[in-house]
Amino acid sequence: MPDTDLLSLQIDHMGILQSRYEQVLEDHGYDGLLISSGAAPMRYGDDQSWHFQGYGPFLHWTGLAGFEHAWLLIRKGRKPLLSLYQPVDFWHASLELAQEPWLEEFELRFSESRSTPELSGVSQLAVIGDPSMLTDLPGDENPGALRAALDETRVHKTAYEIACLAHANKLAMAGHHAARDAFLAGASEFEINLAYQRATQQREADAPYHSIIGVNEHAGTLHYQYYDTATPTKSRSLLMDAGVRYRGYCSDITRTTAGVGEGRFAALVQGLEQLQFRLCKMVAPGVDYVDIHRKTHLGIAALLSATELVSGLSDEEMVAEGVTRAFFPHGIGHFLGVQVHDVAGKPVPSPADAPFLRLMRTLEPGMVVTIEPGLYFIPSLLEPLLSGPLERHINRPLLDELQGCGGIRIEDNVVVTDSGCRNLTRESEG
Repeated sequence: MPDTDLLSLQIDHMGILQSRYEQVLEDHGYDGLLISSGAAPMRYGDDQSWHFQGYGPFLHWTGLAGFEHAWLLIRKGRKPLLSLYQPVDFWHASLELAQEPWLEEFELRFSESRSTPELSGVSQLAVIGDPSMLTDLPGDENPGALRAALDETRVHKTAYEIACLAHANKLAMAGHHAARDAFLAGASEFEINLAYQRATQQREADAPYHSIIGVNEHAGTLHYQYYDTATPTKSRSLLMDAGVRYRGYCSDITRTTAGVGEGRFAALVQGLEQLQFRLCKMVAPGVDYVDIHRKTHLGIAALLSATELVSGLSDEEMVAEGVTRAFFPHGIGHFLGVQVHDVAGKPVPSPADAPFLRLMRTLEPGMVVTIEPGLYFIPSLLEPLLSGPLERHINRPLLDELQGCGGIRIEDNVVVTDSGCRNLTRESEG
């Protein structure tokens, strides 16, 4: 069982959510909200389902990622009603519910039926969840304005949520250390994944996302999704992006390791890490997150110049001419919570110079963000540079040498505090 401090924080978390949700319901003219946990859909033409992890608002309240066909009813001035589906079934086991103090804050029911609980005392009901689960139900289904307001309740994390995110970071970092050691010992991508799972004690299906484990040139595919079972002739680099889900909350961490004898690449990794440190320290109340992204491009330009990958252009010219975009094509990060790419990050569209940026907000205390600069050698992005007028500024022999290493990404999970930031990932490294 978790420590008593965490369990006490969870009780406070429940009170905060009750207050936030009641206010949202009042603002939008409802006196009840029914939340579906969801269920795993069946694969087309098959009798097997996809793996299930639960709907965000349901996880926000309960942290119960694996409970299908469950319902949560929120009403003003009353305990939330939590109905958990527990059929009599000799084919499958039912998840066990740990007896913890937070359950006393709910009216708890167990049902052998997938139907909703009795909706007594509600005159204006909203129902949210996967539309396929909401057929033939009373009330307004997934009202857009209400859902947007509920998303906002997840932007500023409670102390309990931050504690869960911190522990998810601690567990994941143990896995990253084991993965790094396996790589340096000559393991394959598949074996590296096994080392990570052993250290985290979490099945990959229960992790918040499919781990990205790229050795050598595979590190240049941003969301590389396969695990080679064969060990490469020479292990030059490892990029691993992997997290852990703890009590519903996600960590999202990336580390890059240079292989033995890869001095130039190791220097580039060190340079990007120094940039990442500076970017993390920019996280503070009142900072426009887009400014961190734009500072990243200037930092990438300085690194390209310092390593002589690019010469004859100023940092500002590299950014303006799109050189840095070829080496760093994605955004600097996103919100983090019960979803890896947590909600409410884009009240306005991304700017033209950052089309893939997932967070367009000014930072405020309680927000949790990722900071994840990258520098990659992706042939399809570099080819326009190498075949155009900017080719003379590119150090092609050095680029050819580094291309087999794929790329670099370094990612931490950072909390915005009242006066600055708290880096949950670096805390977990010890």
